[in-house]
Amino acid sequence: MKALVIPPAAQRDENSIQMLSAWIAEKGQHCTIKIGMWQDNGRDEASAWGVFLADTIRHIANALQERYGHAAPDTIAAILESLHDELSEPTSPATGTFSPGHG
Repeated sequence: MKALVIPPAAQRDENSIQMLSAWIAEKGQHCTIKIGMWQDNGRDEASAWGVFLADTIRHIANALQERYGHAAPDTIAAILESLHDELSEPTSPATGTFSPGHG
């Protein structure tokens, strides 16, 4: 198993919350997702996830720019194109169950 490190800010902040963990295992994607945090705090859950995922895409683009020199705007455009393609015509089904977790 090859886990990522927990960011230093998350380690320092006693109120930090892990929102998403995604793994590639057994030839597929497996996720744990904290659903309901925003809704439980009076915000629109879908819109908040949109902001969260947009921030994540920007982090990916910035990391690819820093590591490989890819222009961040080009990376964002490529990710969005791939995202739209995959949502329109999935290469595999998203299966699994939702069960309320802890916290």
